[in-house]
Order: sequence, then C-alpha cells, then structure tokens
Amino acid sequence: MGYATQPKASHFVNGAYLEDTAGEVIEVVYPATGEVIAKVHAATPAVVEAAVSSAKAAQAEWAALSGTERGRILRRAADMIRERNHDLSELETYDTGKPMSETLYVDATSGADALEYFGSLAGSITGEHVHLGGDWGYTVREPLGVCAGIGAWNYPTQIACWKGAPALACGNAMIFKPSETTPLCALKVAEILHEAGLPAGLYNVIQGMGSVGASLVTHPEVDKVSLTGSVGTGKKVYAAAAAEMKHVTMELGGKSPLIIFDDADLENAVGGAILANFYSTGQVCSNGTRVFVQKGIKEAFLKRLAERLDTAVIGDPMDEATNFGPMVSKSQREIVLSYIEKGKAEGARLAYGGGAIDGNGFFIQPTVFADVTDDMTIAREEIFGPVMSVLDFEDEDDVIARANDTEMGLSAGVFTADLTRGHRVIGKIDAGSCFINSYNDAPVELPFGGSKQSGVGRENSKAAIEHFTQLKSVYVRMGDVESPF
Repeated sequence: MGYATQPKASHFVNGAYLEDTAGEVIEVVYPATGEVIAKVHAATPAVVEAAVSSAKAAQAEWAALSGTERGRILRRAADMIRERNHDLSELETYDTGKPMSETLYVDATSGADALEYFGSLAGSITGEHVHLGGDWGYTVREPLGVCAGIGAWNYPTQIACWKGAPALACGNAMIFKPSETTPLCALKVAEILHEAGLPAGLYNVIQGMGSVGASLVTHPEVDKVSLTGSVGTGKKVYAAAAAEMKHVTMELGGKSPLIIFDDADLENAVGGAILANFYSTGQVCSNGTRVFVQKGIKEAFLKRLAERLDTAVIGDPMDEATNFGPMVSKSQREIVLSYIEKGKAEGARLAYGGGAIDGNGFFIQPTVFADVTDDMTIAREEIFGPVMSVLDFEDEDDVIARANDTEMGLSAGVFTADLTRGHRVIGKIDAGSCFINSYNDAPVELPFGGSKQSGVGRENSKAAIEHFTQLKSVYVRMGDVESPF
C-alpha cells in the first residue's frame, strides 16, 4: 500500500515533483481502516511563489499555440488516463475510501472524458465577425492567464480534470490545490499531463489547508479562481476574489429536491433515490437529499427502498463486490452522526439504518428518515453523508413551492410517467443541474452548476469556455476618420 500511495513528493511544480519539508505535515488516512498511508507537506510561501511564477512564465507561450496543438496534448493525456485507469482508481479509493466498484467506472474515466472533450474543442474556440456598414468589427476569445483551482475531497481526480481541462484548452495555466483530506490523486493528473507533452509550469499542484488556498485566491498574479466546496467556504473565497476583481467559478453545495409522483415506475424511482443519496456514501454535492414522495406510493416506496438497501454490500472498498464504502474521514462521520441525532430529536421517524458501523474504518449505515417536515434541520442543512429525508406531498404546486424553499439551488429531479408533467415541474424548480426520471448523471457535454447560493458559473460543456476566456472587441474603420475639429 505504501508504495502505491506515497507520492514522489508533496507538490508538482514546473513540470517536476517538488518537496519542501518545512511545510506542515498532512497525514493521508485510508478511510476503510483509519491507517495513515501517506504524508505530504503543506506548501510554504516559497512553493506558492514557485508555482505562480512558473505558471505565469509558461502561460504566455502556451497561449501562443493554436488550439489544435493544445488540444492534441490534452487528448493524449486522456488516452493515458484511460490506459492507467485501474491504478488511478486504486489511488482514488485509498484517497477517498470510495469502493473500486465506483472508482473504476466514474472517477479517472470522467477526468479523461473532460480532457478528451476540451482537447477536441480547443481548436474551435473562436470569436465572431460583426458587419458594421462599411466598417466591421471582430471579437477574440483570449485566455485569462493564471487560474487557481481549489478542490473538494469527494472527487479528487475528477475535479482536478474538470478544472484543468477547460483552463488549459483555452490557453491558461492552472495551479490546483487539492483538499488536504485527499491530496494524492491530483499529483498523478499533473504527472500524466506533463508526460503527455504539457510544457513545464502549466499545471501545478500544491498542497495545503485553507491558508494556502487563501494565498492563491489573493495572489496578484492569479487571474481566476475556481472552487468546489461548501457554501460557507464559497462565500469567503468569492469575497476575497471579488476584492481583487478576479474571475470566479463557484461550485458549492445543495439541499436538492427529488420529487417522486405516484405514477412513477417504482423500481426506477427507488434506484434514482439510491443514486441521489447513497452513491459515494452520500458525499456528492448535487445529491437529492429531500425526497418528496406522493402519498399514494409512500409506503410502497419505503418498503422497496428498505429491501434494496438490505442488499448493499458494505465492506472493503478494494473488493469490487463492495458497493458502499466508508465516510471520507472520522470528523465527517461524526458530523453525519450528529445530524442523525438531530433528526431523531426533532421527531423524524428513523426508517432505516442510523448508526455507525464498528471497526477502525469510518463506516456508517445508509440511513433513511420518513415523516420528515420542511422545518427539520435534516431537511434544511446539507449533511454530506448517507442520510435520506423522505417528505410526504399530495399537490403538484405545493411540492414545487416546498422544493424551492431553500437558499440553495444546485440540482433537482422528478420521477413521473407523465412526460408533460416532468418538463413542467423541472421548468419551475430553481436549480441548475436537473434530471427527469434519472439522477446524478454528469456527462461532460452538459453544463454543471447551481443557482442561488449553490454557486456562480458552470463547469463542463461549451459553457465552461466562457468562464476561462475573456472577450476582446476590435472595431475596424475602413475609411477616413471624421473629427469635430
């Protein structure tokens, strides 16, 4: 395990691994056993400066290449990630505790999808010609410069690529700071990108806590900040970036609704609710954790949900038969357990699970509360763990109003056999990434992001190009200039 997980150094800067042992030690804990499996050091101010200066130097030459040339390197890196998927999936599992049955199919592969998609798009990033009578104008999409990416701990490989791929395709440099909880995977992404031919300095990875992230956010040479994290962290980072007038993308949390009408296919609805609450042990920002079930099928839904949860295989994440792993950390498990206690105390009915699982790892039972009301803490606050709140409803307009009664607006889903109703309901929900008769699909071709306090900007799709470039307008006069004197 140590050989597989211990990185060659803490940071990847200017095309090579870099160590500075003066930085604070960050221990990497394997969530399935509680063991320390690796150690890295937080970036010192010297490491931060090396990352910024090398990124700035490399970016100008990178931007001067054609998009097709840039894209060729990104597509090569995508192929290499797919070739090494098994090893990268193992590293993701050690980093996060997510089972191999997930990481083999979702994590490095979706990172490769992003590199392939934006690598293919890079050559088509263009402006437009504007006819102005005898004169004309044109626009140019120019890179922003040096971009800082700040990652969350739930999808370390994917987030490193989701931020890096569009930034690089558009001609920017990226400095990525992973979560201190999951520092390993981004180093491999950087290593592969540079092995694929990326010039040194264009994708740097530095470790650290919030203070290192803050030093990037406020650095005068950083032009853009892209954060994936909680609403609270997002507000602080957004404010700090705004003070310097930097570009931002904020991918934050949610308390998203999943609405199940009584005409829905029960098996699909239960499957969707499982994906919306228990995939990655519930540690997904877009999860539909408020499950509104129409009263006609409420008991059938709860019964079938319990039957299917009984078949969950909880255990060693390295065993591909396992499909439900531990929480990412001891502290995250304690947070989730405290929410479960609040649910009980406020009168929700514990319908399934509800406890920690004995052992050294950070395991917790998949948990379902029924008879939840809109004012309960578990229905208001993002838990970020495997806790589903089931709420009753009868009327369509009423459930839409209740679904929208949250400060957040990341995702929403609806299950119904009535296609017209599906579109009508989603059309009235205040959320950015929505699903009809499905949940939590995130193909790179579709924009991902939220409304209200769930963030600003979008990741993935052509929309991301707009967030990693700025427009220059040029007016071209073809005749003489008329002047008043």
